[in-house]
Amino acid sequence: MKQQYSGGWIEVVCGCMFSGKSEELIRRVRRSIIAKQQVQIFKPDIDTRWSQNSVGSHSGVSLDAIPVTCAGEILQELDSGTEVVAIDEAQFFDDSIITVCEGLADRGLRVIVACLDMDFRGEPFGPAPLLIAIADQVDKLQAICMSCGAPASRTQRMINGEPAPYNAPIVVVGAADMYEARCRACHDVPGRPKQGKQG
Repeated sequence: MKQQYSGGWIEVVCGCMFSGKSEELIRRVRRSIIAKQQVQIFKPDIDTRWSQNSVGSHSGVSLDAIPVTCAGEILQELDSGTEVVAIDEAQFFDDSIITVCEGLADRGLRVIVACLDMDFRGEPFGPAPLLIAIADQVDKLQAICMSCGAPASRTQRMINGEPAPYNAPIVVVGAADMYEARCRACHDVPGRPKQGKQG
């Protein structure tokens, strides 16, 4: 007799801003709710763009969420019957989010994580590379370059209508007033160290 799979797993939805990461997380959560699974959504309390107690997308879709100051609080707030854990904006946590996600999956839970994979400099953002590495499933979404219309994989921070310099702070929470989606060619970071040429 074939045994039914009862283990957990980790899904990561990543990409630049305006690529639909939170919207995809919400879509997956809603499907789980329709399937009558018990779901909890968590987010870093630094992200108050929509409200303190919800996750939202730029298209206006939102769901209730529990704000936490650190990844360890997810375990403290977890209900005993929860089957699906969704974590939005995971790039704002430290590397302990890796241990939390792995522990939840090892306990048989489905873990859905949405995160920016790169910061405004075009460099790996916080724990995102490790989350992508340990995930059982990874979906990298693209936006549309707001400069030329090509597929966009990078986030451009703007300050007074100009690209933010390389030495600007990494974490500045904002939306369309501060950020644009850009393709590789249009992404501009003044002061970024030049990459060594191969060959």
